[in-house]
Amino acid sequence: MKFVAAMINLLAKLGNRLFVRTKLLPNDPVSQYNLDPTIPTFYISRLNSASDLAALAKTCDVLNLPNPLKQEHFQSGLTIHRFIALQNPTPIFSKHVKATSALKQGETIFDVLKQSPDLKIQIIPVTILWGRNPGKEKAGIGTLLSHSLAPSWLRKVFVVLFSGRGNLLKFSQPLDLDTLMKRRADSDELPQTLLRVARFHFKRQKLAATGPKLPSREALFQSLLAAPSVKHALEDEARLKSIPINQAKENAQILLNEIAANYNDAMIGIGDRILTWLWTKLYNGIEIKNAQRIHDLTNKGHEIIYVPCHRSHMDYLLLTYVIYHQGLVPPHIAAGINLNFWPAGPIFRRSGAFFIRRTFKGNKLYSTIFREYLSQLFIKGYSVKFYTEGGRSRTGRLLPPKTGMLAMTLQSMLRGIERPVSLVPVYIGYEHVMEVNTYLKELAGSSKTNESISGIFKTIKNLKNYGHGYVSFGEPINVNQYLNQHQSDWRDNIHPSEVQKPQWLGQQVANIADQVMININKTAALNSVNMLAMVLLMTDKLALSKKETLEQIEFYQALNLDASYSEDISQPNCSANELLTHAIKLSKVTLVSDPLGEIVEIAENEKVLLNYYRNNIIHLFAVPSLLASHILRSRHTDLQSCIDLTKKLYPLFAAEWFMQELKDNYIERILSHFEKQHLIEIDSQGNISLNSDSKSYFKLSLLAKVLDCTMQRYAVVIGVLAREKQIDRANLELKSQSHASRLSKLHDIKTPEFYDKKVLSSFISTLKDLSLITVDDQGLLGTSEQLALLDKTIRTLINPQILVSIEQNVLNHNAAI
Repeated sequence: MKFVAAMINLLAKLGNRLFVRTKLLPNDPVSQYNLDPTIPTFYISRLNSASDLAALAKTCDVLNLPNPLKQEHFQSGLTIHRFIALQNPTPIFSKHVKATSALKQGETIFDVLKQSPDLKIQIIPVTILWGRNPGKEKAGIGTLLSHSLAPSWLRKVFVVLFSGRGNLLKFSQPLDLDTLMKRRADSDELPQTLLRVARFHFKRQKLAATGPKLPSREALFQSLLAAPSVKHALEDEARLKSIPINQAKENAQILLNEIAANYNDAMIGIGDRILTWLWTKLYNGIEIKNAQRIHDLTNKGHEIIYVPCHRSHMDYLLLTYVIYHQGLVPPHIAAGINLNFWPAGPIFRRSGAFFIRRTFKGNKLYSTIFREYLSQLFIKGYSVKFYTEGGRSRTGRLLPPKTGMLAMTLQSMLRGIERPVSLVPVYIGYEHVMEVNTYLKELAGSSKTNESISGIFKTIKNLKNYGHGYVSFGEPINVNQYLNQHQSDWRDNIHPSEVQKPQWLGQQVANIADQVMININKTAALNSVNMLAMVLLMTDKLALSKKETLEQIEFYQALNLDASYSEDISQPNCSANELLTHAIKLSKVTLVSDPLGEIVEIAENEKVLLNYYRNNIIHLFAVPSLLASHILRSRHTDLQSCIDLTKKLYPLFAAEWFMQELKDNYIERILSHFEKQHLIEIDSQGNISLNSDSKSYFKLSLLAKVLDCTMQRYAVVIGVLAREKQIDRANLELKSQSHASRLSKLHDIKTPEFYDKKVLSSFISTLKDLSLITVDDQGLLGTSEQLALLDKTIRTLINPQILVSIEQNVLNHNAAI
């Protein structure tokens, strides 16, 4: 018997070497879970399989962990196999599956612990999956060759042959035996409890990695058409258009084919190989942060909805790729209908994309079918991804959120989803956005071009090295908990089939949407390009000596370590000189020499483009810039004045850049860092004075200029409003845009969003929300005393020369528009 077992293990080891490529998660489980290879170690897994054990043994050898093929020896003389399997393979000619020795092993382990209470033992759950095929509700050949069943040894041979290259081996946190022993110290059910916990864990891990079984497309459509809400919509469609009900159903079938994804595991596998090649070609690396947050949610059984910012079409591919390589099932993606063109549309659809029109207006049948489809995704347990901004940012700033998808998500919760629902904000950033040139043309007035196959080939032709990409998972928002805190009666609106829109829905959706955007910006990534943009764009000639450039970068690096806006901010793990060298390689900046030394200047074709990257992180420097500007202009101030000034302007910043609630200690930490850098002096009474040396003045002056364009834009809008006394919103936006555009030409302001209508409109909305402007019965806007006081404060922060220009061009009643 031992000889047979040895031969099986030998064959499994050989097969593992020839046919298996294992992906390990996490990359370093020893350090992440504080695994101790010197204490008795056991591995608990779902299936008693020689191929599983061979893959685990090979991985443990690499990690220097105890060999799972061997036994653990105790001082009492007991020996226990290290590998604990919950289930034996299905026999070839029988349906009766013999029980494993897992229960006996568990009993022995707990007996040892009871006899030696101080002994430390670690039992590590290990999820081993062969391929990521979820299987189908109606079994087929794909299901038979997937890991979704407990295959016989013969079927497992084919599983290894066909899916060995997709082997996923995931370590989890060791089971907390101490807590289990304390809760049930005298219980004989400890082994059963251990196995029950393990079974539940593996069930969740499999669901997280593969997703639920897939229904046939026909069965899905039939279930959607049978939903009560869709039936009512079909009846309305037939009545309003005077068509037979069968014709209405055919119309609905066309809409379902337009909307629904057609997820295919094989397409995901092909996409994985292509994208692995593509990222190697395009990027120096993809930096991922806070991925443990999504693993924690899957371990708790949450329904996960990814809500990323939207910078590029590359986002669709990058985030899905990152999620897949975290060992999680790729989400179903809400994609714009503009991407449903051949061949991209069919590829995206098979990769999990479902398509959404820009507007639902005037098409009740479409809106009903789409809502029902989205609800079914949540009810069945699919993770979903949508971009709450609605479209790609053309300025590098977060766009005001569009709340349609989020509202439908909450309405789906009111259908009675059993699992908790969590929104995961995701920051996506790049050192180069491939569409950035197109964005600038659109900001300058060019019309948006439709996506097409020729556009794809043109993009592929122009591919080059784009530096680094950044994906950071923000603090999740547990929607159930949020509603419990802010809308305690929300469960009263739960109905399993038809949900009326409750009155509170709109406001809560808006609040959650804003919190999503805030959490995205809390996870921003600093990199070589956006930090150099933050430095060089503040100079008069977009150039600076190399020495001063490096010193300013070092100042900003230190500032974001000592007085970071958020603990989730990603910091570059390299020196200022390395950041500069990298940006030069990306052709973002150039290094020129003269008799006095080297000068860093923005590359000619990047002078306007770098504004986009600066805008990714401008919110991180908003308060430091405000404080620097105030100190420079006052020369002598105090802590309370700094706090009062920041509190006065911070609501405008928070609305514009989706910033978190201001904390007093943030201001104090910034000022403390200024003092640490010898830029200012603070006495025991909190009085602040500027250091007199030129280097201190120069560093603060560059930092102060970060807010220049923002303050000028504020002054233009308030100035137009003050001049007109009363004005409708459309005219206020138009005139503000005209004056801002003129000001940009007069003073060579190369920031495209300075006169962008959407940015100006957003600021006007903020003034209205903060009750700083009045609205009469005709909808005309007017000024207020609070706005006049705010205007005085803003004027103290603007360059006198530009302030005079604003007064002459905006406040002059004879100024031409």
